[in-house]
Amino acid sequence: MTRIYRKLRDAGLLLALVFLGALVAARLEDSAAVSIGGPFVAIDGDTLAVGAERLRLHGLDAPEVRQTCTDRRGQDWRCGEEARATLERLTSAASVVCSGSERDRYDRLLVACRDGELDVNARMVALGLAVASGNYASEEAQAQENGEGVWAGEFERPRDWRVRHGVMDDPSAAEGILAWLKGWLGLN
Repeated sequence: MTRIYRKLRDAGLLLALVFLGALVAARLEDSAAVSIGGPFVAIDGDTLAVGAERLRLHGLDAPEVRQTCTDRRGQDWRCGEEARATLERLTSAASVVCSGSERDRYDRLLVACRDGELDVNARMVALGLAVASGNYASEEAQAQENGEGVWAGEFERPRDWRVRHGVMDDPSAAEGILAWLKGWLGLN
């Protein structure tokens, strides 16, 4: 009987240690999260600045500031500038808080931003001023169905636009440089 008791005690102690380790790990992960309050300045449709800190909205990709899109009538419109202006409007209040714990390779903090109940990241995608990249698929589907923003006509995905214009944030920078060179030489 004492042997069974010891095995149960040891198993209980092991489970308690595992649970304690999980709590410590979760606490360390939470402590690494950074929250920054607004107001923010929008650099483009998915990048914010506050002082020297740069923040990248996580889970979406917005048109570049110089990027244009085509509306239903075939007219070009400055979708990249509209995305920047909309993000500026959504994040210009002191009540906006952006939180994140990871950084991208450009050392920008990857963040989710909120203004009270408003999820700024989701709103940018729902307005059709950003495409989903990992998150916000339902907001993108709704924007596409309603013909919002870039979905109101034709557009080039921001990543493809960056490749074609040589402003690629992809590890294969040579692909972007080659695309830019071809465009500059008129070989596209």
